[in-house]
Amino acid sequence: MQGTRLDFAMKLRIIFALFFILSGAIAESKNLIQNFDREAFYMVMASGKMEDINEELTLLNSATINEKEAYLGALLMRKAGIVKIPKEKLKFFKKGRIKLETALLKDSSNGEYHFLRLAIQEHAPEIVKYRTEIETDKQYIKRSFKNLSSAVQQAIIDYSKNSKILHPQDF
Repeated sequence: MQGTRLDFAMKLRIIFALFFILSGAIAESKNLIQNFDREAFYMVMASGKMEDINEELTLLNSATINEKEAYLGALLMRKAGIVKIPKEKLKFFKKGRIKLETALLKDSSNGEYHFLRLAIQEHAPEIVKYRTEIETDKQYIKRSFKNLSSAVQQAIIDYSKNSKILHPQDF
């Protein structure tokens, strides 16, 4: 009888310990998601490294941020420019385009979304016919620049240094 009580008490302690460990891991996971790092996102977009893009896609797929679809769309289209197999290129581009355009339909006044689309359009090959909104996006970005977060403003300025569409003096 004494051994059974000790076994039960030991099992109860183990269960509580596991509960607290798992609770901490879940809380840490939520904290990482809530603290989405825009600067890191734009660094990944600029780097064009497949490994970084895949890691950022994994992070975003588990995120609960409002901009999730726009970011996923931009990353998928960026990834399309890196993969070697034409069928894969088209698959990623189409999937990303749908996500980004859906985000823009839901929030057409979001200057950051217009920037993401412009950055993709500027480098999209003619064959995908994704270059029709470049001038509209450029004007929208210029008008909304001051209302964007500092991380997005910096990303725009950095991008404009090598862009044929946006120029640092625009801001």
